[in-house]
Amino acid sequence: MKKIFIILVSALILGILFFVLFQYFIKSHSQKGALQVTSAPESKVYLNDKYLGQTPLCKCEAVDMQQSGDYIIRLVPKDKNLSEFQEKIKISEGVLTVIDRKFGKDSDSSGSVISLTPLDDKKATELLVVSIPSKSNIFLDNNQIGDTPILYKNPTESDHVLQVGKEGYKEKTVRIRTPLGYKLTVTIYLSTSGEPVEASKSASAAPTASPPPALGKVAILETPTGFLRVRDSASIGSSEISRVASPDVYEVVSEQAGWFQIKLKDGKVGWISSQYARKQ
Repeated sequence: MKKIFIILVSALILGILFFVLFQYFIKSHSQKGALQVTSAPESKVYLNDKYLGQTPLCKCEAVDMQQSGDYIIRLVPKDKNLSEFQEKIKISEGVLTVIDRKFGKDSDSSGSVISLTPLDDKKATELLVVSIPSKSNIFLDNNQIGDTPILYKNPTESDHVLQVGKEGYKEKTVRIRTPLGYKLTVTIYLSTSGEPVEASKSASAAPTASPPPALGKVAILETPTGFLRVRDSASIGSSEISRVASPDVYEVVSEQAGWFQIKLKDGKVGWISSQYARKQ
């Protein structure tokens, strides 16, 4: 009788242990999300500086999923002549985040980042579209819905064709699906079409030997990426020389339509978009 009792107690303890471990397994996996990364040409993928593998990459199986949260993703192309891509992304519980990048020289790169975040209203749908550059035209299923950035409320729960374009840039088309109970965020990176625009022409003048006196100060505003690129001339296609972020303040040494030339803390000067800076 005593032996039977010991066996029953042991079985009960094992059952409880198995139940606890099973619940832990379910909970740990339910707090994770999937990640898919593609690029052309192939590139190495880093998440918060941790090497994940090479593209095409899909961390889509339960054992490979990433813990939900905010990350910095970095793609380093095999071609050493191409600049790496770095962006802040959000991985949400139980859904797939998709990154695609087509590398090109200078401003010829393009791509997209698509992610889902749950809504409080499980019967609602939302579509947030952000683009680099901003104020790009948005068409959803061939119907113009506005300019970026835009939060579009209650698109139908179905597949859609999203088109984003702007004068001087190549149009980009992305196929998406808006599910009930989620906000779909799409960040689009447009490449230049090679056609010169007025801002680029005016920025091509030879630089002066030294910057002019300061014309006041600007405060850096919040951006979709968490930082603002500083470029060597007042053109979206020019090279990036540094990065700044909110709420830093810098001296203005020059201005032109859509751009501020600022003096960085190391003494260098560069151009930032006036869309994400407020003059003081």
